[in-house]
Amino acid sequence: MAHNTGPVCRLCRREGIKLMLKGYRCETAKCPMEKQYRSRPPGMHSWRRTRTSEYGVRLREKQKVKRYYGVYERQFMKYFRAAERTRANTGEALLCLLERRLDNVVSKLGFASSRPAARQMVQHGHVYVNGRRLNRSGYLVRQGDRVTVKPAQRSTQMAHMTLEAVGGGGPQPWLQIVPERLEGTVSALPSRDDVQIPVEEQLIVELCSR
Repeated sequence: MAHNTGPVCRLCRREGIKLMLKGYRCETAKCPMEKQYRSRPPGMHSWRRTRTSEYGVRLREKQKVKRYYGVYERQFMKYFRAAERTRANTGEALLCLLERRLDNVVSKLGFASSRPAARQMVQHGHVYVNGRRLNRSGYLVRQGDRVTVKPAQRSTQMAHMTLEAVGGGGPQPWLQIVPERLEGTVSALPSRDDVQIPVEEQLIVELCSR
């Protein structure tokens, strides 16, 4: 998947679901997916499209996951090969690896409004892991890792504003957060039930195993 520089809402329309690429804005009425005439795939002749082939169905599942987590084709295949080497179900292992990405963890802790924003936050050095600054958004967190925001006024102010905008609810059970200190802890590794995007991972395995 090449770097996307166009409107990201087209990606949601193409996959037919909300990929949450703009964070909490996607939950408002401003989201194009909330408008009936824009809930179809992009393109002026989208209504003419015929039935999707079996290959197309599998490809759409893979593209959906790639765009949701913001990874490229080579990165995605690297995760898939690593999932194949595990003893667990390949599809579930793949999704669990993607859930452990640092940008995904920062987003789910509420320090950033979306995954693209969390990726930028990590790459600009605003995130620390176990007291050490990391600028690799693809870093896979481990159980017991402590994720904090850089102790600088600009960094903490940005994270506090996002936490206030997102509101309560807290992160998922495998993550714990102390909002006052802007500190999150990976209390356990994510499972298949923690994946929030609706996806049939078996279709991805069938496509990538060819």
